Amino acid sequence: MNGIIEGIYNFYEGIGAPAAVLPLLPFLTVIALVFAIIFIIAKVLVKKKIVHTKTASFYLFVSVWIIGFLMFTVGPMIFSFIISFNKWEVVSDPEWIGLDNYRMLFQDTLFYKSLSVTFYYTIISVPLQVILSLAIALLMNLKLRGIYFFRTIYYLPTLVQGVAQMVLFIWIFNPNVGLVNSILRMVGIEGPGWFSSPDWSMPAVIIMSLWTVGGNMIIYLAGLSDIPQSLYEAAEIDGATAARKAWHVTLPQISPILFFNTVTSMIGAFQTFTQGFMVNGGPENSLLFYAYYLYQNAFMWFKMGYGSALAWVLFVIILLLTALVFRSSALWVYYETEQSGRRKRRVRHKKT
Repeated sequence: MNGIIEGIYNFYEGIGAPAAVLPLLPFLTVIALVFAIIFIIAKVLVKKKIVHTKTASFYLFVSVWIIGFLMFTVGPMIFSFIISFNKWEVVSDPEWIGLDNYRMLFQDTLFYKSLSVTFYYTIISVPLQVILSLAIALLMNLKLRGIYFFRTIYYLPTLVQGVAQMVLFIWIFNPNVGLVNSILRMVGIEGPGWFSSPDWSMPAVIIMSLWTVGGNMIIYLAGLSDIPQSLYEAAEIDGATAARKAWHVTLPQISPILFFNTVTSMIGAFQTFTQGFMVNGGPENSLLFYAYYLYQNAFMWFKMGYGSALAWVLFVIILLLTALVFRSSALWVYYETEQSGRRKRRVRHKKT
């Protein structure tokens, strides 16, 4: 394969292709050849009436996503899995070392530190995000004048994320001139060091994570608008209070959305990177998130094999925890085809 890429590269170089686009041309040529082959195969199958024209068109359109998925997701995953069994420092050839990278994990104190930091952040921030976004959605679902303006206000912060968000909160939590400590001084309280303190840096990041609850709020609002009003009317006839209607009608009806937001928030929390990157792991590695430690090994210290092993351990952790949440969903997630949170089982009556 390398010989083919090199041959294509030399061809374009020989005909005087611009140097700026020269590295991309072999890749684009291979992609074009792949789609040309797929198109010819589909054309032949349609001509011989083996496949219907609409079916062939469907597969042609879907092939764009499939090829992209195989090349940019499955391919790199397979490559990283193989590299995780090698010692590879990028500038040298990979050296097979078997399970040594995985054995090193259990002897690496920073591995355990990054795990504890990530679990701590996930366990605290995810429930807070889920609960706060649901509470705001319930308020924003009220039929009040100007409610659409407030919905917009709560959603707007989600447009400022990543590095921009972290830079903003570094200034907000600045111990000397920051907004938070300035307000605390007005009431006679000397604020903590926040990002400069190993004890307060994580609480600062957890508070910062609540900045983007407006995204989940929009999803909850969509679910709340789909709840049939007849259920609330029936509850009122039975004398249910507002709290009972929320517990017995609202929460069961939006439990699939609660489940979705919990899973996605948990996965996102385990992949937290920017907060640790922007402060270099924080004081005393208090913000050494797992994803940032992975980045350090792979792209700062060029331990690609060890970094790949870290990535696969993270993949397994997220997979197991997601499977656990899915398993528990039978107890608290309600669907229209389910009863008491459990799937209905068809009971076959024996003929007598």
